[in-house]
Amino acid sequence: MFSSSGGGKKAPPQQLSPKQEMVQVDRSDAASPFWRAPPRDTPPATKARDSSLVVGAAYSHADMLKFDSLNLSGPGSRPRTPPSAASGYERTASASSPSRKTGSKATAPPFKTYMNFLSNTNDDWTVEDAEDMYDYESDDGDDFGLPSLSNMKRRTKRMAEQSKAQTDSGLGHDEDRREEPRRRNSDSADIAIERPASIYPIPKKSEGKILRPQYKEILRDPANALHLINYPSTPANATQKEMDTINSRITRINKFKRLLQASTISLSDLRALAWSGVPEEVRAMTWQLLLSYLPTSSERRVATLERKRKEYLDGVRQAFEKGGGGGGSGGTSTSARGGRGLDEAIWHQISIDVPRTNPHIELYGYEATQRSLERILYVWAVRHPASGYVQGINDLVTPFWQVFLGVYITDPDIESGMDPGQLPRAVLDAVEADSFWCLTKLLDGIQDHYIVAQPGIQRQVSALRDLTARIDAGLAKHLEKENVEFIQFSFRWMNCLLMREISVKNTIRMWDTYMAEEQGFSEFHLYVCAAFLVKWSDKLVKMDFQEIMMFLQSLPTRDWTEKDIELLLSEAYIWQSLFKGSSAHLRGPENRVQSTNFQL
Repeated sequence: MFSSSGGGKKAPPQQLSPKQEMVQVDRSDAASPFWRAPPRDTPPATKARDSSLVVGAAYSHADMLKFDSLNLSGPGSRPRTPPSAASGYERTASASSPSRKTGSKATAPPFKTYMNFLSNTNDDWTVEDAEDMYDYESDDGDDFGLPSLSNMKRRTKRMAEQSKAQTDSGLGHDEDRREEPRRRNSDSADIAIERPASIYPIPKKSEGKILRPQYKEILRDPANALHLINYPSTPANATQKEMDTINSRITRINKFKRLLQASTISLSDLRALAWSGVPEEVRAMTWQLLLSYLPTSSERRVATLERKRKEYLDGVRQAFEKGGGGGGSGGTSTSARGGRGLDEAIWHQISIDVPRTNPHIELYGYEATQRSLERILYVWAVRHPASGYVQGINDLVTPFWQVFLGVYITDPDIESGMDPGQLPRAVLDAVEADSFWCLTKLLDGIQDHYIVAQPGIQRQVSALRDLTARIDAGLAKHLEKENVEFIQFSFRWMNCLLMREISVKNTIRMWDTYMAEEQGFSEFHLYVCAAFLVKWSDKLVKMDFQEIMMFLQSLPTRDWTEKDIELLLSEAYIWQSLFKGSSAHLRGPENRVQSTNFQL
């Protein structure tokens, strides 16, 4: 159930403890995850190696990096990482990203432990996969209910077989469809073969998004985008209610514009205005200010952006070329870790998690998106050795990346039909650098969530249990009666900030309020989780253990709108007003020892 960068075996379900929900990458130099020893009874291979095949980390975006110049505007500014479409494989004309199946569910014997049961709650699994459900040693699922690598490979294989059968029978013919070239895999257990999907979507030309002609001015100073806002127009047959809504939105945008165009921006006024939501036209700049990435003084803004973006690009170069390995095409020993400069354990886990990030959204299926996320996560991990990379951080970078990319595109909907690889390098460099620094600002406030033993998450889970007992005693007693531990379902609520339960668009709206709060991600999020749990109280009190866990692992939030998020935030604000700073209100049953080091 839990993936580990150090090996492929799983502990039996009954030996797992709640603390093992966190995947902490092992940074030891014991053994390389890129090499798997052959069985003892198998003689060593004597086949000559083809020099054109990739080996080890040579495919891992390190050896082929070119850093002749790192300025944002030059042609060689963007740190490029293989595989490229020309060197490894060509993109195909498949225009859809992997989508979840809704087939019939497999029947299975009753589960007696939570971890056994959790293996059966993944709605990506279908009846064809039921025979592998209990094969823990061969499966490599992660700890957040995502499909395992072996499972995704089986689904990809079945889809390919079905597609071939349709082609042979004359079905599904498309005159625009091109033959899919097969990727050449090396025989060295390279991590490249572990990527679950080798097909990247290609948008149709009619779906292409339009780059703003003024993108260079926006790159220089985000405030220049404030002059390009397209205000919503009023339809001729609009009702009075619709007209009021549009006028209210225009008024709100203008309030933000007046604040953001000031020579010195008042953060207190900006926080007060942002609490109720930030219009998408001004969201990117507002977020960067609230996270203290952009200075409040307009005179310092341009120089600061230029310096921070160059610093990130320098960091990418240093991270991938540390040790002086560089990108030699031959003669470099693939067994020398220092020569490549990669922390293989960290890179191994990132390369597995990034293709799993938002697999239902087309934007995150493109090669350019995945390579950008990989660089951001790797550079952050090597710069924060106390925690390193942990599963879940890959989700936290996506709201920043999506919001900052939207600044340069005229169409606000960039989740589909938007291949970032078609944009200028300077734009992608800026989006990547800005996302890295804002992710760093966010994680600085909750880094104890990701260090050894995860003390921050442990404290928040304990506080959530006590807070639930005060808000809804009936629900708390029922969960205790059914032996439901809060760590079993709320761990990922704290680790991923509810991003596995709420869509990216709704998460972006929720983060407007989090950033408006002084301690939004570290404190206010606790009250949001409490409101989120109590919301389902009427249903949960009628369920047994297994039904509760299945329900909490797949909550019915797919159709939630911005109004649902605002209602949740309002309820969380009520609980914070009542209980923040009142430790006595968070005291659980008398026989429970109250945590003394948690301050609300």
